[in-house]
Amino acid sequence: MAISVTPRAATQIRKAMARRGGGAGLRIAVRTSGCSGYAYALEFADAVAAEDVAFESEGVQLLVAAASLALIDGTRLDWVREGLNEGFRFDNPNAANTCGCGESFAV
Repeated sequence: MAISVTPRAATQIRKAMARRGGGAGLRIAVRTSGCSGYAYALEFADAVAAEDVAFESEGVQLLVAAASLALIDGTRLDWVREGLNEGFRFDNPNAANTCGCGESFAV
């Protein structure tokens, strides 16, 4: 089981971690929400929680709650720019479909 980031995403994570003054890593979780059933949640973590599974990718630490891991195992997090918008994009091989706005997914 693994979660990874692209070099572009890692650069953005490192920049954000530096702006906030450090931390343990980026926590990636899944919550029940959105029109497709599940939504991704990202937050910077100051410490590794007992329920976290830690992954190292492109020099950044990713923390995933064990309960969320089965839904996002194999996911690659990328940083994309589309027109004037930029942000993280999840490439989740477990997602059977996503909503039109791309904010939620179903398995």
